[in-house]
Amino acid sequence: MNIQHCKYIAVAAGSMSCAMPALAQSSVTLFGMMDSGITYVSNQGGHSTLKMDDGVNGPNLWGMSGTEDLGGGTHAFFRLVSQFELDNGGFMPNKSLFSRTSVLGLSNPVAGKLTLGNQYDFMTDALFAGGEDPAELSGHFYDFRAGPFQKLGLPANPTGAFDWDRMAGETASNALKYETPVVGGFSAGAMYGFGNVAGSIGTGNGTSFALNYAGHAFGFNAAYTNLKYPLAGGPDVSVRNWGVGAHYGLENWIANALFTTVHNSLNGGTVYEGSVGAHYNFTPALSAGASYMYMKGNDVVDNNHAHQLAVSVDYALSKRTSVYVLGLYQRASAGGLAQLNGMNTPDGASSGATQAVARIGLHTHF
Repeated sequence: MNIQHCKYIAVAAGSMSCAMPALAQSSVTLFGMMDSGITYVSNQGGHSTLKMDDGVNGPNLWGMSGTEDLGGGTHAFFRLVSQFELDNGGFMPNKSLFSRTSVLGLSNPVAGKLTLGNQYDFMTDALFAGGEDPAELSGHFYDFRAGPFQKLGLPANPTGAFDWDRMAGETASNALKYETPVVGGFSAGAMYGFGNVAGSIGTGNGTSFALNYAGHAFGFNAAYTNLKYPLAGGPDVSVRNWGVGAHYGLENWIANALFTTVHNSLNGGTVYEGSVGAHYNFTPALSAGASYMYMKGNDVVDNNHAHQLAVSVDYALSKRTSVYVLGLYQRASAGGLAQLNGMNTPDGASSGATQAVARIGLHTHF
């Protein structure tokens, strides 16, 4: 399936290749994508703000990938990707060179694909990359899951509930992943993340699984991920996600639906969401998308719930560069503090039950 606004995978601009002995072929490709713009936020900590923000309509990435033909249909390949903050030129907080993705692997059309390194689990690889996320059709990064669930308290999380279903491109370190070949449109995958903790094989480990179907116009994906976080003086904290999604699209439009969940074993916090979206190409240059999401938590997060709406309009200046406008609105239940994804400052949440953003931006890839 080809989704015009699925900018998660960068488009290669150029490559260099050289002949290898015994007719082996190898290539290396450099690629990247950048996004920046101006965002108005209606309420952050009780005040409105106008700010420059980047990485909204796709993350700011620079990377390289390469492949070598080993013969018999087997290829060795690598992929190294850095994510950076365009507006100041620095790495993302607590990240470093190639911390977005760094994988080495082997692929064969009959045997499947095996990868090792720092890589996405199947919440991202199956559900998002499979085209099932309405956020990518409308509000992009701001439209990923967050909400009035600050008490969810996920470990190693900037707000405790940022991107709680891991579909904005979270990675698992020290991971070994296998993906089957596609047979009759169906494929599956499994991942194991090594904890690398001396004296305990199971400490800090993780697992992820996927089942996928891709047809001409219809696709379906299901994913499960369970990651453990070591806790000093206590057992590991297990964070469990699972989700299912589907899409249907023809030449000028696509519609999709998604259901995802999270459970934090440390405090018992649980949240789920259901969302639907659609995107339509009016002309080869002009397109628009919209989505709706409902989120609900259990008593650990005060039984808060929220409704979220998003809409965006894109205009392509060329095959590589586009300008866009988007708007989002979230309304939380009484007593909840609305918080859109990406509002990660200490006072990022609204002081009340509503939060809205409006943005104009510029996006390019190479």
